[in-house]
Amino acid sequence: MEFTRRGAIAISAGFAAALMLPTRAARAAIDEQIAAFTGGAEVGSGGITLTTPEIAENGNTVPIEVDAPGAEEILVLASNNPTPEVATFRFGPLAGKQKAATRVRLAGTQDVIAIARMGDGSFVQAANEVKVTIGGCGG
Repeated sequence: MEFTRRGAIAISAGFAAALMLPTRAARAAIDEQIAAFTGGAEVGSGGITLTTPEIAENGNTVPIEVDAPGAEEILVLASNNPTPEVATFRFGPLAGKQKAATRVRLAGTQDVIAIARMGDGSFVQAANEVKVTIGGCGG
């Protein structure tokens, strides 16, 4: 088999397109889950704090913390995980604080997104990028 410049360009373009497909599919899955959680309502910002490390040395145990005073429910998503939904926290009327902390598994560098449904029915969102040096979900 002989490689030509044209053949190399075609292979490179095909490889680049293949790399883009999972990202688009993952983003579509995230958008669908956000729409299902919010019922299509507009999502604002502010009123929610998402604390994540900027760099995680190991994707198997990445600590996150979400704080949304007045929230009834918080959805946490990882944009590039095979299963994007990481956790859902529900708070009852007797909850002292609307705050949760856990460790999550991340497949690689990606955005962690938290969306809170507030007591008045509105939705707020926060997102942080976490750079993972060793993948946790099969990476």
